[in-house]
Amino acid sequence: MAGYLDHYGAGEEQREKMIKRVVVTVVLVVVAAGLLYFVFKNYRQERQVKTFLALLARQDYKAAYVMWGCTDTTPCRDYPFSEFMKDWGPQSEHADARSFHITKTRSCGSGVIVTVDSSKKQEDKLWVQRNDLTIGFSPLPGCPQQ
Repeated sequence: MAGYLDHYGAGEEQREKMIKRVVVTVVLVVVAAGLLYFVFKNYRQERQVKTFLALLARQDYKAAYVMWGCTDTTPCRDYPFSEFMKDWGPQSEHADARSFHITKTRSCGSGVIVTVDSSKKQEDKLWVQRNDLTIGFSPLPGCPQQ
């Protein structure tokens, strides 16, 4: 006749293995989620700047001007198209848009500061607004300390 406690603790090893697997899986998922967030947190803003640079490389300056939130019908009050062309047109120092590449992005309040370098060792900091993805020159060289 079997005793009352003959099977006491049976299956304990399997339960411990299952608990370890669950804990390791949860830790891996949390680490992977954090890593993905860190890598892709500014993805939309980087893609917007890449699109802007591609438009400049194709010399589609009107479409690039629209990405600044300005159009022919509603030009920006402080940045008319003529000034945009002085800064980004074929006669500007940014004429070779193909040489530009993104080197750094930094979240800063309601936007992202995107640092763009050229083959001429020229560095520009662009501001991309998070809510509507409009582009502009960064008002600050970097984010103020919080």
